[in-house]
Amino acid sequence: MKKLVIALAGIFMAMGIYSCQQPAKESEVKEKPMFCTWYTYNPQENFDSICQSFSELGIDGIVLKAGTAENYRKLIPVAHKHGLTVYAWVWTINNPEIAAAHPEWLSYNRDGYSIADSMAYVEYYKFLSPIIPGVREEICKQVDEICKVEGVEAISIDYHRFVDVVLPTTIWPNYGIVQDREYPQWDYGYHPEMIKAFKEMHGYDPREQEDPSKDQKWLQFRCDKVSEVANLVAETVHKNGKLMAASPFPTPKMSARMVRQYWGDWNLDIVFPMVYHNFYTEDASFVADCTIENARDKKESTTLYAGLWGSNNHELFESMDAAFNNGAQGVSFYTAEYITDPAIRKQFKEYADSLRAVRKANGGVIKATYPTVADKDPFKKEGVMKLIEARMQKLIAEAKGTEELAPLALGEYAKKEAEDVTVRYEVTDANSKKSFDVYFYFYGDILSGWNVYLEK
Repeated sequence: MKKLVIALAGIFMAMGIYSCQQPAKESEVKEKPMFCTWYTYNPQENFDSICQSFSELGIDGIVLKAGTAENYRKLIPVAHKHGLTVYAWVWTINNPEIAAAHPEWLSYNRDGYSIADSMAYVEYYKFLSPIIPGVREEICKQVDEICKVEGVEAISIDYHRFVDVVLPTTIWPNYGIVQDREYPQWDYGYHPEMIKAFKEMHGYDPREQEDPSKDQKWLQFRCDKVSEVANLVAETVHKNGKLMAASPFPTPKMSARMVRQYWGDWNLDIVFPMVYHNFYTEDASFVADCTIENARDKKESTTLYAGLWGSNNHELFESMDAAFNNGAQGVSFYTAEYITDPAIRKQFKEYADSLRAVRKANGGVIKATYPTVADKDPFKKEGVMKLIEARMQKLIAEAKGTEELAPLALGEYAKKEAEDVTVRYEVTDANSKKSFDVYFYFYGDILSGWNVYLEK
């Protein structure tokens, strides 16, 4: 994996590599920012200083959550002073403001509980049912108001989905859960109006199925309703002469299973898939795999970015390399505020300036060759396997009541079972005589998580 930006830029320019995806027209790409950050406006912070820090880092675009149109009008001139293009970051289906006025529009889970009566993970999850006409009208009304603000170049929708039926594996411990399959309490989309419309279309109630999670018609129906609202928003945005963007889950296939969001069907000009490797496999190969799948499955007219996690280590550059080497035309960070180390900031600025020069030299695009299908074999992913072995060492040490990590002598991984997205292997360490269950999760076409348990 290349870490030095000079080497990366040199390779791109010297080889003149061509992308296997159809390049966007120069006029469509060159004006878009290349290094963006999400940022939520906080009136207690000095927005001018924040923007200056972003600009000094090498950021040229800000996906700004400012709330009201009035706030955008106030903040955009400040961002522009520092050379930042402004995209408005708008929450749509998860919409506390609309939910407060219309709790009857909130989504229901498979157990029959509305979010109005039963919290889903966190208090701010107020997901509406996308089939309700009033929901659609209110979302488009909110978007239209922000579109009217001069200086907003794009609307970037977020939380445009259902509640997570499956969280990323690294987040499970936060809630004391294991989501190796779809469970009713987290499976949303069962509002009475959704059920009624589905029955009218297909002639049965999805709740009557032995396992609704395996009903592809029901899955597709919910994805379609989310897509319909996204494309209504896109109509509103485009009528106002703005670009349409979104911040969805990592890939269309992953997000369809995890949150009922197939964003490959959305009429997007720009997409910022949130390929946070630290949430999933904890290895930068996840960024590469997602970007390969996204370059293949997005609409041809959509400019592909990679949404990365801001950090103060060299994984930041490994992740950017993985994105740009596999079809991304830009990156966005949640959030560039996290990039504070002076040495990392200096290296980032050099990286950003070099890549912008490469893009300019290549006629407004980053060109690269990459496969159309990611390799999903976890045993070929060196970084993932090292992390798994480190987890094993920690589990052995904990079982012995020590902090000392002993070397491993692992035998062959034996495949024991496969159920839906989950594959389980067993392996034994000859040194400690301990055996492990190793689980791999495959949402979409890629490795999207793993877990290790010490066999009892």
